Amino acid sequence: MADGGRMKGVEGSGEGAGQDEERDEDAREEPELALSLGRRGWHLPPQPPPAPALRWSMVFSAWDPDASGSSRAAERIWDSPPVPPLRFPDMWRGVRADGDAGGAGETEEHNDDEEEDEIEDGDRDLQNKRPKVRGFGEESPQHSGVNASFFGFEPPHLNAFAEHDHLKLSHCPENELDFGLSLFSNDGGNEIQRETNNQEAGGLEKSGDRNAEGVAIRMDLSDDLLHLIFSFLCQKDLCRAGAACKQWQSACIHEDFWKCLKFENTRISLQNFVNICHRYQNVTDLNLSGVSDADLLVMDAITFLRHLKTLTMGKGHLGEAFFQTLAECPLLNTLTVSDASLGSGIQEVTVNHDGLRELQIVKCRVLRVSIRCPQLQLLSLRRTGMAHVSLNCPQLLELDFQSCHKLSDTAIRQAATACPLLASLDMSSCSCVTDETLREIASACQNLSVLDASNCPNISFESVKLPMLIDLRLSSCEGITSASIGAIYYSRILEALQLDNCSLLTSVSLDMPHLRNISLVHLRKFADLNLRSPVLSYIKVSRCSVLRCVSITSNALQKLVLQKQESLSSLSLQCHNLIDVDLSDCESLTNEICEVFSDGGGCPMLRSLILDNCESLCVVGLNNSSLVNLSLAGCRSMTFLKLACPRLQMVNLDGCDHLERASFCPVGLESLNLGICPKLTVLHIEAPNMSILELKGCGVLSQSSINCPRLTSLDASFCRQLMDDSLSRTAEACPLIEHLILSSCLSIDITGLSSLNCLHMLALLDLSYTFLINLKPVFDSCPQLKVLKLSACKYLSDSSLDPLYRECALPMLTELDLSYSSIGQTAIEELLACCTNLVNVNLNGCTNLHELVCGSDYCSSVDMPIDVCPSYSAPDKTKEINESPYSLLEVLNCTGCPNIKKVVISSVANYLNLSKINLNLSAHLKEVDLKCSNLYNLNLSNCSSLEILKLDCPRLANLQLLACTMLQEEELESALSFCGSLEILNVHSCPKINALDFGRLQAVCPTLKRIQSSLIA
Repeated sequence: MADGGRMKGVEGSGEGAGQDEERDEDAREEPELALSLGRRGWHLPPQPPPAPALRWSMVFSAWDPDASGSSRAAERIWDSPPVPPLRFPDMWRGVRADGDAGGAGETEEHNDDEEEDEIEDGDRDLQNKRPKVRGFGEESPQHSGVNASFFGFEPPHLNAFAEHDHLKLSHCPENELDFGLSLFSNDGGNEIQRETNNQEAGGLEKSGDRNAEGVAIRMDLSDDLLHLIFSFLCQKDLCRAGAACKQWQSACIHEDFWKCLKFENTRISLQNFVNICHRYQNVTDLNLSGVSDADLLVMDAITFLRHLKTLTMGKGHLGEAFFQTLAECPLLNTLTVSDASLGSGIQEVTVNHDGLRELQIVKCRVLRVSIRCPQLQLLSLRRTGMAHVSLNCPQLLELDFQSCHKLSDTAIRQAATACPLLASLDMSSCSCVTDETLREIASACQNLSVLDASNCPNISFESVKLPMLIDLRLSSCEGITSASIGAIYYSRILEALQLDNCSLLTSVSLDMPHLRNISLVHLRKFADLNLRSPVLSYIKVSRCSVLRCVSITSNALQKLVLQKQESLSSLSLQCHNLIDVDLSDCESLTNEICEVFSDGGGCPMLRSLILDNCESLCVVGLNNSSLVNLSLAGCRSMTFLKLACPRLQMVNLDGCDHLERASFCPVGLESLNLGICPKLTVLHIEAPNMSILELKGCGVLSQSSINCPRLTSLDASFCRQLMDDSLSRTAEACPLIEHLILSSCLSIDITGLSSLNCLHMLALLDLSYTFLINLKPVFDSCPQLKVLKLSACKYLSDSSLDPLYRECALPMLTELDLSYSSIGQTAIEELLACCTNLVNVNLNGCTNLHELVCGSDYCSSVDMPIDVCPSYSAPDKTKEINESPYSLLEVLNCTGCPNIKKVVISSVANYLNLSKINLNLSAHLKEVDLKCSNLYNLNLSNCSSLEILKLDCPRLANLQLLACTMLQEEELESALSFCGSLEILNVHSCPKINALDFGRLQAVCPTLKRIQSSLIA
């Protein structure tokens, strides 16, 4: 910067010109926080006459200045002449040459005319509460040229010096700041310069802001509101905000924002720092971590830091003189030094301060340290490489020597015993510490309550008595054995104990009334655990491969996790508030574990029990009135399961392959899946809330007693040995069953089906893959049936279905599945003609279906065998079909019917709702003639014999003709002429339909949107 009142990067303004040039060069290389403490205003070096500022003419609605404020500046703006609009070519390419000259002359003229007004306004600038938001490209009156670099371009009139000292927010790194904010001037010369700049800016403002509708708008922000907003900004952002206007500048320099100076990793000059401390002598918190020569900054400004309370230093060198200087800060109570070199490397570094209460010297390099602070309460020397330490701190409460590898056992002993009030000691990773040191510390520090001696291999803790100890950490102490537990037992008020990685520890037996937390991880020889504590709430036991016995007594423990304890065979719990137990992968647990978790076993509040992969369990019997969740996944040796848990809602039996007998009486389960138990033979269930039961795959289940009054769905598929008496008992006990699946239940006969009359809500019955011959019990017992599946019932004859179409049995039936059955063509035709309530009919793979003719006077083909021809004449048949009532059929599936040759559905068949027909894989199908007004989807794929295709389906949208190798293009074109809504056509692998016909097909059917063919790229 140019003036003495502005803060410079390296030195003040009273030196020679040659030195100024040299230091300006240094400032360019290392930009700093140039926050100068002037009285007010911006101070810039002299510049050439400025070019006319770019202005943006914005149109706003009429604004009453009296309603917005009454400052003279506002009146002057609204009375100003209009401003020409901003032209974007000028904005991006710069101001034209003639504009530069004219703008400079106009500025001088206005400077002469408005000088008095600007001086008057200067007296009340700091009281202005309506900062001006300037138009795009407009220069600030306090700092002309600020906006020049706002969008990344510089006006040609800025010289190199101005380019360096100019505020450039868009190019300044976060840790290298070069601000030109001056808070108040230090000499008269700068004041004159400020007034001159303000006069020039004021002239430009008055000449340009005469448009009453809007170049400038004003925001009504009070000082209190600004103070609240700026309280959320850091000091770097405060410097940026202070460049906006005088009101913001005045708000930014408030001492409330500068009580904590945080300059970490920031380059700041000595003079700049001294000026800041001189301006704000009430600084209480100072952070100079990462600042070069930070000790010199503090020593030079120490006279202005009388109120300093917290000081943070780091990443540098701090000499003896620095610590001596700190005595001049009487209120200093916290000092933090990290990653620094202390002293000269030869002499001892002394920290002597009467008021210091907290001292942290972390990761520093020093030979010897002497600390004499009578009020010090917390001292941390963590990871500091020193060989000797001397303490004279009678009030010290917390001492941290963690990872001080060079510190000897004697040095630690002398330092700790010199602090009689010591309450917390951390000497973890100090490998030289011995039991003798611990005993002397225990004798000298009677109030020691927290001790961390982890990673101290020479410690056995024997004969160490610490009666006030609350928190003890002995992780990775190779000398800890079972004999050490006796010394620990002496600490009767111990609350937390950590014994991880103590490889020689074999057993722990503690009866401590205040023990709350204990951690036992990776103990290779640990075999026995016995804990008694009424307040024990957390136990961590992991990777103890030889642990065999665990006994825990506690009234506060709620969760116990003992995963992967392969040798654990005995568990005793007296935990009245225990809720969750996880014993996964405890392979040695025996059947006696069930007594622990049953009523009277010591866990009356247990809700969740996980015994996954406990492969030694073969008989599991639980009688628990509070258990809600139980998991026995992977218990492959379990053959018997008996659960009497009335609140049980979830049970997991995945992988229980050898379960033979299961009893759930009573349980609160709502659903149960036993399909993964293929060897289950006997099943008893009493579950008043169960609604879904799956027994699919229980192939040897022969005895079952299911008492579930709310059961609605029962899947007994492939229960080949399920007998009639079991089905009868289930039907009587579960009257609300709606879905009953008995597929592949080969032992079910007429007796079992007759018991279905108890199921008044039965809507779905699946008897697929059974040997049934007579279905009369089904027709008599289930009049409300809606879905009947008889797939692959090969022993059914045509007479088996007579009640359906002759006696109107099952009047509510909507879906019938006769796939792969032996039903003849006559019965199929009668079903389609008479059962008008059917919505979905599946005839997939019916070998006796030769043709499907509905609503036509066509007589049977001469090629059809005589034994399948109808006994009555064709005219009589046509008359009966024509008189048939309205049909509800929507879906007809005839996939894979190998003998079907012809399908004819005429308009008189009354299939007004038929929307989907599937004739896929009908290899012998030759003729298809359909007249269905609502047909939407037709699948004739892989009908390799199809030659005749006649369609009158005005709503057909999807036609699949994949691999119809015999279909001619003329036949297809004729069929499509009556399909006015077709959108998708698949003729892939149809060799007789070539690519040249696609244009004709689209001409015949204009609605076609997609054609799939192997001839289209």
